[in-house]
Amino acid sequence: MIIDSETKRKLREMNAAELLDAFERLDERTVMPLNHAEVVGLAVDNAYGGYTDAKIQRLVKRAGLRYPQADLRTIDLAEERGLDRGVLAGLDAGNYLGQRLNVAFQGATGSGKSFLLCALAESACRGRYRACYIRMPDLAEQVAAAALKPGGPAKLVRKYSTYTLLAIDEWLVDKPDEQFRRFLLELMELRYDNASTAFATQLATKEWHSRLGGDTIADAILDRIVHNTVWIDTGEFNMRQRHGQSMLES
Repeated sequence: MIIDSETKRKLREMNAAELLDAFERLDERTVMPLNHAEVVGLAVDNAYGGYTDAKIQRLVKRAGLRYPQADLRTIDLAEERGLDRGVLAGLDAGNYLGQRLNVAFQGATGSGKSFLLCALAESACRGRYRACYIRMPDLAEQVAAAALKPGGPAKLVRKYSTYTLLAIDEWLVDKPDEQFRRFLLELMELRYDNASTAFATQLATKEWHSRLGGDTIADAILDRIVHNTVWIDTGEFNMRQRHGQSMLES
């Protein structure tokens, strides 16, 4: 027995179940050569590992990822895609979050933009940052619903401004109306130089201005996005077709 029953009782009373479990998992024969400090350190390390894993899983779940299994470390780097392993590794390291840079995945339908976006958000969660994934059409619906409530749009802006990484899928798939454009301006203003925003879109950057209305509001939104963004071209290779073919052949 590594610890006595009274110590176990105290750990339970303190809600330190993870640490208690870690002590109980220790093999007495393995820890016999160790001193007390080393045994405690080993148990705490094991408990902390379990604690961080559980925290990461909670962050991933709360992020609402379309592809929660997506992982930048295991992205399919088929030669046809033209993706740079070094760039993806750099994103996985998370330095862009500290620098508060944005990321934009641009490419054809089926080129894996959404998967990459979710992998980026999952990586942020592994770094124990708060991330949120949302499709732009869904965000537009939320804004329209919030407009019917007193102070609703302002609350929604504050909500989405707090995430370390906000991942917006299907960016500008639909032209935003006036109300949504003003929401986007306020949101990007709050996030600019404070947090990172990631985008997945079929549209080239030169098309964004007209999709956003082609006026001064469009200018202001883009000014808070394009100057500090890492641009990644996902190409035209259809990953859905590739994976579908693989499933048929297996």
